[in-house]
Amino acid sequence: MENMSKKSIGTRTHRHGSRKRIQPRGKLSQTMEKRRHAGHIALTSRGIGYVALEGFAQDIEIPREALNTALDGDEVEIELLSARRGERQQGSVIHVMQRAREEFVGVVEKNEGGYYLAPDNRRVYTAFLIPRDEAERHSLASNLKVLVRLGEWRDPLKNPAAHVVRVLGEKGLHETEMEASLAGSGFDSRYPAAAAAEAREIKRTAAIGIADTTERRDFRDTLTFTIDPADAKDFDDALSFRKRENGCFEIGVHIADVSHYVRPGTALDREAAERATSVYLVDRTIPMLPPELSDDLCSLNPNEDKLVFSALFLLDRNARVRERWFGKGIIHSNRCFTYEEAEQLITDEQSVEQGTRSAEDAPYARALVVLNALAKKLKSRRVAAGAIEFEEPEVRFTLDKDKRPIVAVVKERLEAHQLIEEFMLLANREVAELIGRSERGAGSARHFLYRVHDAPDPEKIEELAVFLRAIGHELDVPKTGSVRAKDLNALFLRLEGHAAESLVKRAALRAMAKAIYTTANIGHYGLAFGYYTHFTSPIRRYPDVLVHRLLTRYLARPVRGVSSNGARESLGQDELAALRSHALHASARERAAMDAERASVKYKQVEFLAGRVGEEFDATVSGVTEWGIYVEEKTSRAEGMIALRSLADDYYELDSRNYRLVGSRTKHVFSLGDKLRVRLIGADLDRRTLDFVPAQNKTGRPY
Repeated sequence: MENMSKKSIGTRTHRHGSRKRIQPRGKLSQTMEKRRHAGHIALTSRGIGYVALEGFAQDIEIPREALNTALDGDEVEIELLSARRGERQQGSVIHVMQRAREEFVGVVEKNEGGYYLAPDNRRVYTAFLIPRDEAERHSLASNLKVLVRLGEWRDPLKNPAAHVVRVLGEKGLHETEMEASLAGSGFDSRYPAAAAAEAREIKRTAAIGIADTTERRDFRDTLTFTIDPADAKDFDDALSFRKRENGCFEIGVHIADVSHYVRPGTALDREAAERATSVYLVDRTIPMLPPELSDDLCSLNPNEDKLVFSALFLLDRNARVRERWFGKGIIHSNRCFTYEEAEQLITDEQSVEQGTRSAEDAPYARALVVLNALAKKLKSRRVAAGAIEFEEPEVRFTLDKDKRPIVAVVKERLEAHQLIEEFMLLANREVAELIGRSERGAGSARHFLYRVHDAPDPEKIEELAVFLRAIGHELDVPKTGSVRAKDLNALFLRLEGHAAESLVKRAALRAMAKAIYTTANIGHYGLAFGYYTHFTSPIRRYPDVLVHRLLTRYLARPVRGVSSNGARESLGQDELAALRSHALHASARERAAMDAERASVKYKQVEFLAGRVGEEFDATVSGVTEWGIYVEEKTSRAEGMIALRSLADDYYELDSRNYRLVGSRTKHVFSLGDKLRVRLIGADLDRRTLDFVPAQNKTGRPY
């Protein structure tokens, strides 16, 4: 949750993107050094900055006039100002050490003074000046959305100069806004010419030859299928199923062999590494790889021979792994199921048992029923071991022919989703264990890329416990501050169906550390795994491609420290440094992709409600601040604001200790998790904001 001292309680977050290093200027005296500190600055929409420093109970507040050109997320050096008794410690930015981002999206505004860009990001407190010659060369006009690159900015009293990177289109148009969501997070729907050309050439020349069928394990005669969303275009993974005579089940997790086609050092590989991930917007996917590979050559499409990297498991009836095998394979997927189709086969068990299923469906139905039973046992064991169950509802929109949202639904969590998730988790864990447990094998370290999740900070857990107590819920926190997963799961179970369920889960999620990629394994706290990696989605995640390459290297039989393909089993220092760099970059791009997705969803949420100003909705209080109440509309889960000034029946003050607003005269209270009936009074697509008022006041009378 947000630091309480910022006078904002709820679900606000800050994200940091790619960074540009700016060298510090000058030397500091010993006296000045004691008052100077480095940290990352987080800005509010009002242009006030906060810097978290070790040893300070509250973040250091940076007034707007003391920002000295710092922007949200920048690494800055600050000087502490003279402290005043009873007041928050303030500071002043001395200089910006490193920019969080170089590029910004916004709307062009033309006036007598020239061309300016008003940034979409509300935490950017200044407009950017676009040189007149650039503006005229790009035919800029008011209301165009543009991507710009920040120029040198040293004088905080002047608007920073910005240079045009790309004109995105007229604001308010669907295509423009989706491109803006991408560009604002550092992504592009287009591919460099060299990478696109390589993809076309690979597709033209690639063919599965005799060597591929003889040097790989052949699964083409095994029952194999995929389960994916109805609108999926790329299929990363397939499952194969075979019942063995000993009562065990042979389960294959087959993953697209992207590394067979995308080779190190190529333009295609460089572009994939730079993107690091696919991006999923509200209406489209921007794949990491060009569609020739992502949708065709690498995708495990039905009724086609496909090259895969396989993880094969022999499971007993209790879902215990008795044997495992990893290696290159070839499959022929027999069917492509949607999650809904697979769910129907799973839930209609009676027809499976009675044999009344169609001859075509029967073998798949039998396989899915067994796989589902095994998946439930895998999950039960994970939860018992300490896995935390964070299952947040996801909003999906139905768009009309003009891409306007006409229906909002909360995506249903099916057993088929859980089935696929459990077997992907199994493959990821087993691959990581295979390498991790043999890191000292063959006389040298086997460096690897792990997906890790650290234990939460005890201070954040204590804040979470205080927050929960204030809204009427308890979380048992040991004196060590290391919350137990079973206590979190028990809390979530108690809150199932409660108005505050989503709010509490989000607050708990924000108290957790972020999962990242790294070469240093510390385990995965949230999943309760000692070893974990990402192996199962190389079409959409670059770390998975790297894991495939490393696994290929380590599976080759070593001969005096050298594998059968001539590569040294352990990584050299340069290779290890490159792997660590990829891990850092992929972690950052993952967060940026999530920002892009949220931006596109937020736009559609506001657009969905924009035509319904004046109507009433059911909502839940999701945040309280000194300037108003944040509420989340029930159907679309869109968040908007009830301004304090609109509560005309009383004067309300923030009770930060108890996360609520209290009327000074009537003592009426607005608390987190309260259910409200609200009326929409404004929707601003440019700012992506919604304004509400309560449909009636606390005495039951209309506002």
